[in-house]
Amino acid sequence: MGIMKKKINEFPTPYTCRNAISKGGMETKLSMVLMGVGNIVHGQIVKGLIFLAAEVAYIAFMIAAGVSCIAMLPSLGSVEQEEVWNEALQIYEYTKGDQSILILLYGIASLLITFLMACTWVCSLRSAYKAECLAKEGRHVNSFVEDLKTLLHENLQRLLMTPPMIFIVAFTILPLIFMICMAFTNYSKIDSHLVLFDWVGLENFKTLFDSSSILGSTFWSVLGWTLVWAFFATFSNYIFGMIISLMINRKETRAKGFWRFCFVLSCAVPMFVSLLIMRTMLQPEGAINVLLRNLGLIASDASLPFFTDPTWARVTVIMINIWVGVPYTLLQLTGVLQNIPAELYEAAKVDGANAVQIFFKITLPYMLYVTTPYLISTFTGNVNNFNVIYLLSGGDPVTDMGATAGKTDLLVTWLYKLTVDKQYYNIGAVIGILTFIILAIGALFTYRRSKSYKEEGGF
Repeated sequence: MGIMKKKINEFPTPYTCRNAISKGGMETKLSMVLMGVGNIVHGQIVKGLIFLAAEVAYIAFMIAAGVSCIAMLPSLGSVEQEEVWNEALQIYEYTKGDQSILILLYGIASLLITFLMACTWVCSLRSAYKAECLAKEGRHVNSFVEDLKTLLHENLQRLLMTPPMIFIVAFTILPLIFMICMAFTNYSKIDSHLVLFDWVGLENFKTLFDSSSILGSTFWSVLGWTLVWAFFATFSNYIFGMIISLMINRKETRAKGFWRFCFVLSCAVPMFVSLLIMRTMLQPEGAINVLLRNLGLIASDASLPFFTDPTWARVTVIMINIWVGVPYTLLQLTGVLQNIPAELYEAAKVDGANAVQIFFKITLPYMLYVTTPYLISTFTGNVNNFNVIYLLSGGDPVTDMGATAGKTDLLVTWLYKLTVDKQYYNIGAVIGILTFIILAIGALFTYRRSKSYKEEGGF
């Protein structure tokens, strides 16, 4: 019987919020209302006062501003800015009206603070229950100084992860929620909705999916080209990088280091510098067209339409992306090739396999197995490849003056133009959400069906 009790005591009741509410003593349950009371009762005075101070600060914030910010979220403001004539000064003055953008931002921030406060409340309740259980069992209850010392040992992860989490919440989660909310408003330059705007539900999504509207037809055209671009930009770099790495990695190739240096040298030049130089060289009066005229390959008054014809422009950006991206792929695949066991090739040659069979049965499967996550991340990066398109072609050419995007614009460059140039912030937010959904679903679906995921560590 004593052994049974000992085994049961080896698995103590977890210090969960549910157990604290159902099994905790009076001091623990009182901590549900006054945070930190349970800690103070059991000697953790400093810790309890910190919890209590956090609760007081939160209540003061909510009374001062938080409640009003959250209450104004459904309407986003109603008082418009007005122009009033000042007789004394003989000038027009503008009355201060509601600014929906600030109401939305402050409201979301208040809700996020409330959520963080709820997490703090849970931590306070669990801490009070833990202190109560330790006191009842006659075990030592850590002081505040001892709790601080644990941050350098068993709780080191809390010390190191807390600052990054604060910055993630402030500079990633809050802006992300703000952008998502913006997609459901009419926040744009249309009808002067930049100061005071309202919730419109799914109207922006309907507008973007309506192929009969200008924005809708542009969206489907840009989405189609974005996927085509991402496919060719990803696999053309991968195929050409594979070919070059295979040629350099052959036993018969001499001066392997020199050839790798030649191809990787372009990585030392900042990409935006290379793209701007290529953009200048491919202009109608640029170096390439001038050279072709001097060689007599084109007429003296003609120019190759690198960025003025839609087809030429799209092929041009793909070809230049190959030149820019192949060195990075070469570095990736060289490391993969050098790690393929030589015994596999020797066994294949003993069995009579030729070079083609060895490539398709050993080299290619191994490379795809290792680089599938790299291919997925590269495809995702190319969908959002702002630099190459914007610095090289600027999204041109624009064949329809009524459209807001050019023939080489990707979703990300079109989003930039809609927000910065046109001030269609609501439509830009919708495009950002749709881009994330498409990439997230595609990446997860592809990766989970790949051998890299199904047979992890099994090659």
